[in-house]
Amino acid sequence: MKKQFNILFYLTFLILYLEILTKVFITKSFSGLLLTFVFSIPIILILYLITNIFKRKGNIVLTYIISVIFILYYCFQFFFHRLFSNIFSFNTIGLASNALDFTNIIFDVVLKNIWVVLLYLIPLVLLIIFQKHINFTRTSLKKIIICFVLTIVIWIASLLCLLINKNDTYSAYNLYYNINSETKTVETFGMFTYTRLDIKRVLFGFEEKLTVEEEPVLPSPPEEEEPEEVITYNEMEIDFDTLIASETNGTIKSMLEYFKNSEATNKNEYNGMFEGKNLIFILAEGYNMIAAREDLTPTLYKLTHEGFVFNNFYSPVFLSTTGGEFQATTGLIPTQSILSDWKKNKPTIKYALGNAFSKIGYSANSYHNWTYTYYSRQKTMETLGFTSYMGCGNGMEDLINCSWLPSDVDMINATLPLYEENTPFVTYYVTVSGHAPYAYNSTGNSIALKNIDYVKDLPYSNNVKAYLATQIELDRALEALINSLEEQGILEDTVIALVGDHYPYTLTIDEINEISDYERDEIIEVNRSNFILWNSEMDTVEIDKVGSQIDVLPTLLNLFGIEYDSRLIVGKDILSDAPGLAIFSNRSWVSDYGTYKNGKFTLKEGKTLENISDYVSDMNNLVANRFTLSANIIKYNMYEYLLK
Repeated sequence: MKKQFNILFYLTFLILYLEILTKVFITKSFSGLLLTFVFSIPIILILYLITNIFKRKGNIVLTYIISVIFILYYCFQFFFHRLFSNIFSFNTIGLASNALDFTNIIFDVVLKNIWVVLLYLIPLVLLIIFQKHINFTRTSLKKIIICFVLTIVIWIASLLCLLINKNDTYSAYNLYYNINSETKTVETFGMFTYTRLDIKRVLFGFEEKLTVEEEPVLPSPPEEEEPEEVITYNEMEIDFDTLIASETNGTIKSMLEYFKNSEATNKNEYNGMFEGKNLIFILAEGYNMIAAREDLTPTLYKLTHEGFVFNNFYSPVFLSTTGGEFQATTGLIPTQSILSDWKKNKPTIKYALGNAFSKIGYSANSYHNWTYTYYSRQKTMETLGFTSYMGCGNGMEDLINCSWLPSDVDMINATLPLYEENTPFVTYYVTVSGHAPYAYNSTGNSIALKNIDYVKDLPYSNNVKAYLATQIELDRALEALINSLEEQGILEDTVIALVGDHYPYTLTIDEINEISDYERDEIIEVNRSNFILWNSEMDTVEIDKVGSQIDVLPTLLNLFGIEYDSRLIVGKDILSDAPGLAIFSNRSWVSDYGTYKNGKFTLKEGKTLENISDYVSDMNNLVANRFTLSANIIKYNMYEYLLK
């Protein structure tokens, strides 16, 4: 009989091979490889014990089942990350099912990455080929006992490894016990250990802890000398001392301490600039600055070069459109657990876009030209403060053609008469015409097909041309909106704000770079975009400070002179003196001084820092705390608690 090797060797290969593919295709970093290996050993030994339960044939079947389950799960995580730039969490099964409804998009992404699927299938292929050379016979009781004891010993040893550098912000210790970061955890421990922690946290609950009790004092660019004047701040009278003294919940108490010790942003020269004006806010599906072209999208081009022009603005991807929506309308960071709590518990978000304007007498309306229950918007629009919400299924279908893909132009033309006379108003649009897949066919993208003549002769790949064709529809919608407002005589009294929900993530980075005016990377710069903030009567103002989606709401609140406490929103008014910062789902960040990604900080040209390591440490603490604050503000309904 030919010599056979133990099933343990195959199981070791299976797990470690899948973990290495995870580092290659998802985290794109081999940091944490040693810990991934150490924490994988106990699960490998447990799988070995499981595949020794039955006789030979039963163990063979069990090995195939285990292999298929693991390969499918790891492969699913790859595609989830490819679509949403994040790791799937069981916290958000409902959200993911919404986002994955578009089977044609999934098919397109799978087809583009079929070679990756083949790589994931290699362990299964090898199992089939070498099955006869693997010993599936049940091992002796003695060996099973040794294996069980060894599993426990290695498990204890792996936990002891967590004590190394435990005080670092993203140390293995903190990621294991204190911080819920999907990407960082996978990067440090591997996919399986992350999944085990994720399931445990979903079933038994988890509370992130603040890394420090107050915000670090960060360097700000030198200011020109100006005449002394009284500086006022966006803050309210909140008796934190009394609240802290009476609070028994440790998490809430630490948050109160943090808010108390935080510095509010200043009421700058732009405070109240748009006071009393109407606001039309557009969350534009798939919009990115690469779509603003003078030849194809002249209205978008005009609006991105007039009004407030934010030269360093980012729209980070946080689980598709719902993440972009949450960022822009609440000023908070939307992790998967936060989005899940938001939709399930319907917390009071008193500073959210609709609530803030309703409080000062505005009529608050919202419209979406797709299914009104998508991403549970029939619930979340209420938490955002929109008393009137219409989508396909609760009225929009009577005004426009709601079959896939609906037109943004049709939505604007049909809904503007519903609110234009009820001033002052804040109106929130969630568009859909720019949705993927980017292809010329009626079932995949009828909008791209509709506008094909405008792009067919451009020197780009078909996917890129189809994307630009969808953004032409958004451009036409903006043109129709501005013309209608002007005809009604309210254009000068109306502010138009627009951000993209996320970059067009079904395009590859090479396709995006076809029409980008500079070379982008897949982590940071792929998210660079525009924040359109425009009024027909204002002069153009250029802002170089870094900003992102979470800064949109506080910027608007300051401009419209709405009273709020800036310490309670993790985003900051971009026009204030607060240091600029953009935060991404994998906890990378961009500041006015440089970029931090893959554990490395790169100083911007022309910038200097006295102590880079201290600066990076402070920034990592700040970023971690903003994630934690966002989660616990929603979990504990802190706005209701503080602003009764």
